[in-house]
Amino acid sequence: MFQKTTLILLLLAIISCKNPEATEKDQIKTANWLLGKWESKIDDGDLSENWKQVNDSTFQGESFFIKGKDTLHFESITLQQKGEELFYNAIVKGQNENKAVTFTLTNKTEKQLVFENPKHDYPQKIIYTQINKDSLVASISGVQQGKASAEKFGMKKAEPQK
Repeated sequence: MFQKTTLILLLLAIISCKNPEATEKDQIKTANWLLGKWESKIDDGDLSENWKQVNDSTFQGESFFIKGKDTLHFESITLQQKGEELFYNAIVKGQNENKAVTFTLTNKTEKQLVFENPKHDYPQKIIYTQINKDSLVASISGVQQGKASAEKFGMKKAEPQK
């Protein structure tokens, strides 16, 4: 009886130690709902983000804001897990010498990812919130020209092409 109890306690200890470690090493999996093409059509133009999985630790995204035939904003994004940390690296065409600006995951839930870089000029915070499987809100916020500023972009998942 003592051996069975010891064995059960040992197995429970191994299992309880293993799960939190796996969770930290697989943080990028909590962003799986981000994968796919997202769109928003507003009076000012059309916003779209397209996310695909590159490998077990990297997602690649592209964000476009188009008005008429003009691309007003293009951003290349890499969501990458390094060790136990998840990073959002954004390259905005024509800004920061076309070099990536890195934001670190500071908070996450099953339906929300919060990335921050307090040293960046604007934004300092990027949040993706899943509303349901077909809609999300991307928001950016921080201090811009000495004033608090925030913008929200609601997007719907694009229909798969047939």
